[in-house]
Amino acid sequence: MTIVQSEWISFLRQYGPIPRNDNMYDEAIHRIIKRKNIKPIIVDSFYLSELIENYNSPNPKSVILTGTAGDGKTFNCREVWLALNGSLQEWQNDDKVKELDLLNFKKLYVIKDLSELKDEERGILNQFVNSVLNPNDGNVFLVAANDGQLIEAWKHLGTDPLTVQVKQCVEDLLVTEIKEKSGFNLRLYNLSQISAARLFPQIVDVVLQHPGWNDCNQCSLREDAQTGRTCPIWENRNRLEGNKDEQLIRSRVTDLLELCEFNGVHLPIRQLLLLVSNMLLGHPEAKDRLMSCSDAAKIVEENKTSLASVYRNILGDNLTERRRESTDVFAALGKFGIGYETSNTIDNILIFGEDDPELLPYYEDLVLNDTYYGADQTFRANQKEYLEGVLDSGVNFLESLRSQRQRLFFVIPREKENDLKLWHLTTFQYAGEFLSDVYRVAKNGKVATQITSRISQGLNRIFTGLLAKNNDELILATSGSHSQAKVSRIFEESISVPKKRGESMQIRMNANGTLVIEVKLSSSVATVELPLQLVRYEFLSRVAEGALPGSFSRECYEDILGFKSKLLKRLEERRRIDEEDSDDESDLSFRIIRLNQDGLIDDRIVEVNYDE
Repeated sequence: MTIVQSEWISFLRQYGPIPRNDNMYDEAIHRIIKRKNIKPIIVDSFYLSELIENYNSPNPKSVILTGTAGDGKTFNCREVWLALNGSLQEWQNDDKVKELDLLNFKKLYVIKDLSELKDEERGILNQFVNSVLNPNDGNVFLVAANDGQLIEAWKHLGTDPLTVQVKQCVEDLLVTEIKEKSGFNLRLYNLSQISAARLFPQIVDVVLQHPGWNDCNQCSLREDAQTGRTCPIWENRNRLEGNKDEQLIRSRVTDLLELCEFNGVHLPIRQLLLLVSNMLLGHPEAKDRLMSCSDAAKIVEENKTSLASVYRNILGDNLTERRRESTDVFAALGKFGIGYETSNTIDNILIFGEDDPELLPYYEDLVLNDTYYGADQTFRANQKEYLEGVLDSGVNFLESLRSQRQRLFFVIPREKENDLKLWHLTTFQYAGEFLSDVYRVAKNGKVATQITSRISQGLNRIFTGLLAKNNDELILATSGSHSQAKVSRIFEESISVPKKRGESMQIRMNANGTLVIEVKLSSSVATVELPLQLVRYEFLSRVAEGALPGSFSRECYEDILGFKSKLLKRLEERRRIDEEDSDDESDLSFRIIRLNQDGLIDDRIVEVNYDE
């Protein structure tokens, strides 16, 4: 048997979650590539061609690249430098500021990391100020820095009016998330705005199509015709590549990454490269828990390939709990609870499917057809011991069961998602609906009435503290004041959910491209918006089902009560505008709400008379 020790696999391994992953940093990547003679992993930058075009134009603007660590700031700086005929040797020297004469007779200064400048070197930022305020200045800049560095750098430049002017411009660009501001010769690109969900499929393609995989063609472990054993690295590659018409694994991972973004989690390119490397090479018993070629051979020999499952590796299950929780991408994906969450249907298929005629077709299709990571020897043995009641068999089988739930989440066909309740395998049971029927629909049209009705019902239950079934109107109630009491029985107003008399509630994209719940009380007062991300959508949907608000998410509960307070303020504005004189100011009344037999909110008027 000939086992090839692939330099490509060794190189790819460095991108994973190992203690010292030097080539995660652009400064070291070319040294490794030169030493190993390997083609680099190059992910197309969304802005690179635009940056190069800017500096080649007759009147270029200075540019700031910002973003979190790993977003590709240094990569873009280097690629711009090389595209403008700068030498690689000069780029790799220790100079903190690179200088390059451009064909348009401008001089380009590249600061590839603002944090590396010493205090005495920050004087060059005065030249940067001049280049921003004067389009005819002979200098242009390309500066890479994260948000904090940008703000901190100005503290060392004094309070000169021109400096303050440019400082304010940079802060405005950061806050408003726009590229340019009129009157300033400057562009700011925030690389953190690039979607991880958009980048991930591109990174997968670049890694899977890398010529380094040709090393595997000469390896007998790639596919042993005599034993039928396959290298787990090669098996993971084939599964990640998938059927070109379906590619379920990458599609489901992309969905998870998109949902992470809705929850406010940004994952840079560095973390996505780490994820792909771990998906292909992860194994809990390999060195640093990432397989090399020699590790793969040993794992096949010891029949432990099931632990190399790409489905486990997506969630970082090959790593220690501490390493998993300290790695951003796995901490984010871990919040979905895949493997720990389940449904009776899924577990019955995995446990009793072989003996249940109704479940057998699912069992054959989803478990028996996959003898590598599905019905492998380990799972079948653990399952048999568990069903036969062998003492102490439960722990091993529960571990196998968790791995199978993880696998099923990424392999259940789309046409069976609803029947098998795919998203019940996660913490967020409404995540699939949120993604396909709310977010993607709201970008181009109107969200379905049944969804809007469910959300309004959830809002009513929080607004009133009662298990109300009202879903065609929002009930605004207080406890006698505008306090955020758990139970509010004093009726203030009802707002129609369907458009009616200037009132409405809808789920839509606002002018800034943010998904919101928008409530209009009338044409005379401003609308009230509540940003709607995954957690709030799940919260409101669960509450509409009957979950207690405080027990599910205290933070969401308080956010909704804050939304209610804003609505009450707008209600007061509407009342002031629509106020009519009353003939009898001595008689006052208020309305107390209660639930009727059908679970709908009813009210009765209580009159209060004051005798003079």
